[in-house]
Amino acid sequence: MGSTAHRTAYLARLGLPEAPPPTLAGLRAVHRAHVARIPYDNLSTMLGRPDPVDPAAGVVRAAGGTRIGYCFQQNGAFEWLLSELGFSVSRRHGHVWSRPEDELGTALNHLVLVVSDLPAEDNPGGHWWVDAGLGEGFAEPLPIVRGEHVVDGWSFGIGAGYGAQAAGRPTGPAAWTYRHLPGGVLRGIVVTSRDHSPTTIADSHHTLSGSAQSPFRRVVVAQRIDGPAQRTVRGLVHQVLTPTGREQQDLTSYDDWRAALVDDLLLPVDDVTEGEWRSLWERTTTSHRAWDEAGRP
Repeated sequence: MGSTAHRTAYLARLGLPEAPPPTLAGLRAVHRAHVARIPYDNLSTMLGRPDPVDPAAGVVRAAGGTRIGYCFQQNGAFEWLLSELGFSVSRRHGHVWSRPEDELGTALNHLVLVVSDLPAEDNPGGHWWVDAGLGEGFAEPLPIVRGEHVVDGWSFGIGAGYGAQAAGRPTGPAAWTYRHLPGGVLRGIVVTSRDHSPTTIADSHHTLSGSAQSPFRRVVVAQRIDGPAQRTVRGLVHQVLTPTGREQQDLTSYDDWRAALVDDLLLPVDDVTEGEWRSLWERTTTSHRAWDEAGRP
């Protein structure tokens, strides 16, 4: 799918001059670098030209320094890189929910990656959840073990899975539930082994990037995880969320909005024309005004 040149360029974009070894320390290093340096975004979708979901295309974009996209695209490319580095990687079906009434849904709206064969004292089963596609989330892999897991001051919860997994601590990646960080946009994720084939992912991507009702087509979003800081531009709101507080400001000028996306969120935009920027700015300000008048629900 990719090549040695792609791997070298991908790692260089992450600020890693050499390939990390396929150890837990190496996994943590590449995970931290990825979520800090390559932003999650929906800009191409908002411009009406969503990027393909095929992992090979995502690898080319990652290596070429352009935007990768959102969860399916980010984790598709990240899976390739981890496999190239010698890690044992498998996929799972993820259902992200924000409203309690959606928690028991079965729609595939997130691709989950599991790295195995890396046992540790607090994770004897050796299975780790890695994720470059949450936007806001964990800077390091989470052990797939029931309980609270603290990363950079944030507490993330891994819950019981289904069937036999519910009887005790899960030591394998069959299924689990996830409680997200306080103050985040999403509330949790249900991870299972439901259908997550390439065809199903492609169908879900088509809906999420193409449907007028998709949340990915409402406002432009860019996010990255800079250690303990969850950095986000959503619409015209620039936010930095940390375990100890929240800094938030409205971006009231075109220049400030564009600078926040490019300079703080590190969003590559060489392919975006001035006309596209201006059109998106007008749409975003209109949406922001309506949201503001509605009391910012």
